[in-house]
Amino acid sequence: MDDDGMRAWLLAPDDPVRSKVAIDVLASRGLDVVSTARSDLPGVLITRAEQCEPGIVSELSHNGRCRVVVVVVGDPVADPWELLGAGASDVLQWSSNGVETMHTVAARIHRWFQVDRLARADPVTSRMIGQSPAWMSALRWLVEVARYSDASVLVTGESGTGKELAARLVHALDPQRRKGKFVVVDCTTIMASLSGPELFGHERGAFTGAHIARRGAFAEADGGVLFLDEIGELPPSLQPELLRVLQERTFKAIGSQKWERTDFRLVCATNQDLGALEQAGRFRRDLLFRLSAATVRLPSLRERVDDIPLLAKHFLGQLVTDPTPALDPAVERLLLSRAYPGNVRELRQLITQIAIRHVGGPLITAGMLPDEERTTELCPLARPDGLAESVRQALEAGLDLRTLKSTVAELAVTSALTASGGNVIQAARRLGVTARALQLRRAERTRDDTRT
Repeated sequence: MDDDGMRAWLLAPDDPVRSKVAIDVLASRGLDVVSTARSDLPGVLITRAEQCEPGIVSELSHNGRCRVVVVVVGDPVADPWELLGAGASDVLQWSSNGVETMHTVAARIHRWFQVDRLARADPVTSRMIGQSPAWMSALRWLVEVARYSDASVLVTGESGTGKELAARLVHALDPQRRKGKFVVVDCTTIMASLSGPELFGHERGAFTGAHIARRGAFAEADGGVLFLDEIGELPPSLQPELLRVLQERTFKAIGSQKWERTDFRLVCATNQDLGALEQAGRFRRDLLFRLSAATVRLPSLRERVDDIPLLAKHFLGQLVTDPTPALDPAVERLLLSRAYPGNVRELRQLITQIAIRHVGGPLITAGMLPDEERTTELCPLARPDGLAESVRQALEAGLDLRTLKSTVAELAVTSALTASGGNVIQAARRLGVTARALQLRRAERTRDDTRT
C-alpha cells in the first residue's frame, strides 16, 4: 500500500477531546483515520488503565492479527505485558497534551505500512510463502530487520523451516549489501585442525594439499552477506577468531602475513539452543551476544497449519505444467492432518512425489498420494474411531462425564500451548477461544493447584 493511502482506525470511548487531538496529529502525518475497528487496518485505542481489559485488546487485535497501539490516559497500566500477550503491539502513556505521544504512534504506523508493503512485494512473496499469523509475525520482523538495520541476524527454528531462505531475503532487502555476494558456509564442514580455510582462505603451500591459493568466505563476502549455516557446529577453537573478525573487520589468510579488510553483514542460522550450548561451555557468550543482535525465529509447520494448502499450491505450481491443479478435499484434509517433522522441506518432498504421479487434469486426487501416505496415522480429530476408543476406555476406567470433559479440555489446552511454544495468542487461536479466556482458565487452574 502506498503511503498516500495509509489508513488507521481510532477508538477513544467517551473522550472527544483526546480523540480530536489524536485525529489532528495522525492526519498531519498523512494518515486517514476511521472510527471503526477493522481487521485489515492498524489501530489506536485511547483508554484509561482501569478500563483496559486484555479481552478488549484481544478482540480489537483479532488475537494479534491486527496491530493495535494502546494509549493509556492517567495512571499507567500495572502490567503492560498482559496487554502485549493479548495482542497489543505496544502500550504508550498519554503525554501532557498528547501531541508527542500521537506523533510517536504515527511513526509506528508509518513503519508498519512500509514493512507490510515490502512483505507483499515480489522479492518476499516469491521466497517466503504463507499468510498465517505466526508466519506473518516472523516475516514482518525479518523484513524490518533486513531493511531498516545493518545488524547481524540470528535465524532460529527447526530443520526445514526455511532459514536459508530467510538469510537470502536479508541479502535481497538490504539496500547496501544486495550489491555484493551472498556467501554460504556450512559450519558442519569446517575443520578446526586447518583453522578454517573455508572462512579465512589460504596461500599456496600453506598446508599439505594447498596447491593453489584460495579466497575464503571473509574475502568473498566483502560488501555482501555472509551466511553461516548451523552456527552451533562452529568448532570452539574458531569461535574467538570469528569474534575477532567481527570486531576488527580484518583477517589473515592461512599462510599469509598480510592483514586484509572485509566488510560484510553476518546472518547465522541454527536449529540448536545456543543459550544451552553456552551454558554447557560449547559456545562463547560474547560471540553469542554479537551474533544475536537481531533474532528471528521461524515457526514450525505445526504452528502455521493454515499455510499448508498455500504452500502445497506453490510447490505444485513449480512442479506441474500449467494450469496448477487444485487439491481434492480428501487430499487437503490429509495434508492438514499429517505430521511434518521435517517441516516445509518435508511437505515439499511429499508434493514432489504427488506431482510425479500427476499426468493431467484439474485435481490432485487421493490416488496420486504415495502408498505409505494412504495409511498415515492422522491426528485424533481426523480419526473419530480412535477418539471414540479413548473415550470408551476412560469410561471403563471409572471417569464420569464431568471429569472426562475437564480432562479433555485440559489436555487440549496443554497441547495447544506446547505446540505454540507457550505463546498464549497462538494457542488461543488453535483452540478457537480468546487469549483472555485462555489466560483466565490458566489462572483458575493455578489457583486450584495452589489450594490443593
